[in-house]
Amino acid sequence: MLAAAAAALCLSLIVGACAGSAGQRTSASQSPLGPVARLTITPSGGSRSAQPQKGITVKVSDGKIVNVTVETRGERVTGRLDPAATKWHSRWALDTATGYTVHATARDTAGKTVTATSTFRTLKPRHTFATQIFEGHDLAYGVGMPIILKFSQPITDRRAVERSLRLWSSRRVVGAWYWDGSSTLYFRTRNYWPAHTKVRFVGRLDGVEGAPGVYGTHTLKQSFVIGRSLIAVASTRAHHVRIYLDRRRFADWPISTGKPGDDTPNGTYLTIEKQNPAHMKGPGYDIQVPWSVRFTWSGDYLHDAFWSVGQQGFANVSHGCVNLSPEHAKTYYQLAVPGDPVTIGGSPRGGTWDDGWTVWFLSWRNLLRGSALHKAVRVSPEGSTLVDPGSLSPSMAKPPLNRPKTGNATAG
Repeated sequence: MLAAAAAALCLSLIVGACAGSAGQRTSASQSPLGPVARLTITPSGGSRSAQPQKGITVKVSDGKIVNVTVETRGERVTGRLDPAATKWHSRWALDTATGYTVHATARDTAGKTVTATSTFRTLKPRHTFATQIFEGHDLAYGVGMPIILKFSQPITDRRAVERSLRLWSSRRVVGAWYWDGSSTLYFRTRNYWPAHTKVRFVGRLDGVEGAPGVYGTHTLKQSFVIGRSLIAVASTRAHHVRIYLDRRRFADWPISTGKPGDDTPNGTYLTIEKQNPAHMKGPGYDIQVPWSVRFTWSGDYLHDAFWSVGQQGFANVSHGCVNLSPEHAKTYYQLAVPGDPVTIGGSPRGGTWDDGWTVWFLSWRNLLRGSALHKAVRVSPEGSTLVDPGSLSPSMAKPPLNRPKTGNATAG
């Protein structure tokens, strides 16, 4: 019995010694089967002035992220997980002055799960900017129409703004964003829009720092449609305008354009608005003009000019407008919507940038140069993605039905 007791005591001491030795080799962050995953969430819990443009970041060491959810009363938060599943980051800027609760779950190599939570609030900015879009809800526009955004404050971080914008279109197109100064941004397609395209725009501008200390505070959304294709190509030398409707020649009408000294300027413009009648006033005239469709801010129209029917097709006698017969002016007026291309050619006078919607003065290369990111935008029913312009196939589009001629605003 004494021998048995001594043997048992010896075995107990050996086991105890082994357990003590193993405990010394295992750090506080390890389980007997390996390291325990550690989660970190940024912004940390309790923050009351988190930077919205930095978004949310979740990281894990010694494990993989398996789930991240974000609770908020603001815009729904989505994010991307890196290929190694060790880092998750929200996709868009967070809304300003908004509360968030982030729940994250990770799993270590032994299959054990760990969780972490962070509750915080984003800052309330002292200075803000607002954004307006020209397009109206579900309204129809011509195949040349750009998306036009106007900002209430000058934008200096234009790259951040471009990254916050997304498009969807029922037909696939390629385009680019173009900054006209610091407060106007256009999206123009490489070639004219396909007719009858449905377009949806979302600007996740809430939380975007457009300039130092100046934040967007709303998400801008709009849907509109591209209508039928209506394209006018006028020659000041031939005194005729060809009208293409639904990609087929619809008419070839005699016209009279600006007389010498009042020459109608070259360029591919877009119809802006129409009036019946339009009040026109200038040196020697003050009249109401029926069936008038404007294409420059300075006052160039396609319009009814019953007084010059005898010169239409033969001579240029107008003050700069494109004169049509009453019948032809009415027909065009009834077809036109904002954004229909109007190309003037053959004039000794070149077009003036920003005298109207002049984005089609730009070649595709120059359009890309006006983007802060210098990226093309590929748009489809699935959404939009930024792409390297060099990765795109060459455009096979030909003027005048798919695009205007390069250098269309140059004096003839």
